[in-house]
Amino acid sequence: MPRETPRPDNIFIANLDNFQSLVIEASHTKPVLVDLWAEWCSPCRVIAPVLEKIAIEFKNDLSIAKVEVDEDENMKLAGRYQVRGFPTLILFIKGEETGRFSGAKPPGFIRDFIEQHTILPLAE
Repeated sequence: MPRETPRPDNIFIANLDNFQSLVIEASHTKPVLVDLWAEWCSPCRVIAPVLEKIAIEFKNDLSIAKVEVDEDENMKLAGRYQVRGFPTLILFIKGEETGRFSGAKPPGFIRDFIEQHTILPLAE
C-alpha cells in the first residue's frame, strides 16, 4: 500500500545492528520511543498512524525508532527487553528505559505517557 504522506523525520528504522547508536546513544540527546512491532500484528498497524501524529507533535523533543521484530535478528531485542506482546513501546532517556506500555493506545494516552516520563529527566 503506497504511503500518502512522507514519514516524519524523527521516525526511523532501527535494528539489532544499529540499536546501540540510534537508540541508546541517541537517547542521551533526546528521548527515543522504541516501537517493537510485527507485520502480522493488527494492534501494531492501528498504532502506526497514531505514532506518526505523536512524532509530528513532539518533532523537536522526541525520536521514534521502529523495530520490526520479525526482521533479521531483531527478535533478540525483544528478548533482551523481555517483551511479551506486540506492539510494545519502550521510552529511553539517557541510555536507560524509563517506561513502557503494550498495545494500541489513543494519542492522548501516548502524549500523557511521554510527558509523564520526560518532564523530570529532561529538566536535569
